[in-house]
Amino acid sequence: MLSSAQIQEFQTQGFLVLPQAASGAFCEQVIAFARQQLVDHILPIEYEADTRYPGAPVSREAEGGQTARRILQAYARDTLLAQWATGTTLATPLRQLLGEGALMSQVHHNCIMTKQPQYSTATGWHRDSRYWQFERAELVSSWLALRDETVENGCLLVIPGSHRTMIDVAQLDAAQFLRTDLSQNQPLLAQAVPVSLKQGDVLLFHSNLFHAAGKNQTNATKFSMVFTYHAADNLPLPGSRSASLPEKTL
Repeated sequence: MLSSAQIQEFQTQGFLVLPQAASGAFCEQVIAFARQQLVDHILPIEYEADTRYPGAPVSREAEGGQTARRILQAYARDTLLAQWATGTTLATPLRQLLGEGALMSQVHHNCIMTKQPQYSTATGWHRDSRYWQFERAELVSSWLALRDETVENGCLLVIPGSHRTMIDVAQLDAAQFLRTDLSQNQPLLAQAVPVSLKQGDVLLFHSNLFHAAGKNQTNATKFSMVFTYHAADNLPLPGSRSASLPEKTL
């Protein structure tokens, strides 16, 4: 269970690291599963070309266009992943943060990230809430490092406390990424810190926390498994993409 100090840290900073929440053996088992899914081309898979991020291949047919970015719909792929997503290791702290009856969204994240060398792209500063339609922008994502995550292989960068920061629409670009060319945003960007993780560590972070990630500049794929959760009384808006798949109770 989370201590009162850990709960306060999450509420204040917008993120919290749970060291060694998963074993190395479990992480390697998930990596082996992910590799086989890619070899067998088990859809749905998001490719770097699909992101349209700066520097990404322009299409799936272009050089590097078949570089996998995310193995989607992880929960439904195997009980190994489903049991992790709703098991006690995550359910206990998430219930403390979100309340009893907390739910896992099958629409958002619900994936294995496969940040590969050479063609992986950097991700700009954003809040995940920009993608999602819920009554309140108060969701929590769990990010399991299946291998060590460092600045060199593109670990997450976060702006502590930014989940509480009021942002004017003019501070964002058309895709709702935080503009790095505005002097108004520089004090916020100056607070950014990398979140380096060891294999088996879990990062919990608020859906309104500004975060980014660099390119993978190493020779090995960086694997991470990510799921997203919300309180029982924070429902997806009817008719929205967020409401398009049934949720799972913790």
